[in-house]
Amino acid sequence: MTKHLLLLLLTLPLFSNQSLGVQEKLGTMVPLNLTFIDDNNQSVTLKKLMDGKPTLLTLNYFQCAGICTAQLNKLADTLALVKLAENTDYKVITVDFAETETPSLAIKKKKNILHAMHREYVKDAWHFVIGENNSSGELAQSVGFKYKAVKMENGDIGYIHPAMAVILSPKGKITGYLMGVNQLPADITMAIKEAKIGRTRKPILRSDAPFCFTETPAFDRAINKMTRIMGVLSILAFLAFFFFVLRKKKSKKE
Repeated sequence: MTKHLLLLLLTLPLFSNQSLGVQEKLGTMVPLNLTFIDDNNQSVTLKKLMDGKPTLLTLNYFQCAGICTAQLNKLADTLALVKLAENTDYKVITVDFAETETPSLAIKKKKNILHAMHREYVKDAWHFVIGENNSSGELAQSVGFKYKAVKMENGDIGYIHPAMAVILSPKGKITGYLMGVNQLPADITMAIKEAKIGRTRKPILRSDAPFCFTETPAFDRAINKMTRIMGVLSILAFLAFFFFVLRKKKSKKE
């Protein structure tokens, strides 16, 4: 009975996160008329940000204490090795899906990421933008990016979300997905070249963790606590059984 209850408790988080992750929408079009606040604090459309170029799109939030910064830093390292001309052959757009963050955070994040790159990178080639009138939520939905807001122990709002990048054709068609944090320059190069001609490709999967947990959600903390309690009870049950057997053997000898 204890074994079956423990198994049930361990599988509950899986059911609770069925609405999270990435729902692939290869071949569909994203709404290019969505407007965002760019790193110049101006309202611009997604179409203008893309500027008719194949685009590498990421969805993050700038105060993320999880994998967002690691993902963007790793992407910067990889883009520094890509043998294509940024701002000419392709664009990069990082969209903040958090509703409460400000353009100043976008500007700071862009400065930090570009400063850490190993070569000079055209600043206008990589935009860090904030949603406007729920544009980030609409964009996330259009590319199948599913996330969940959770209240953390300190009262702040964090997000559980996947780590991935979306490849868009110059006309806004979803041509590919790059899953996880670690990407290869060759994969990005090929994805951009295929996006240029509108060719879709299957998602590139990586073994790195696809989800960001800024902080363990309250529900999962309760499950973890219950799991530890069940573990302690199992040990106590084993010890009780062990002493019972010893006592029974001692009684027989007497």
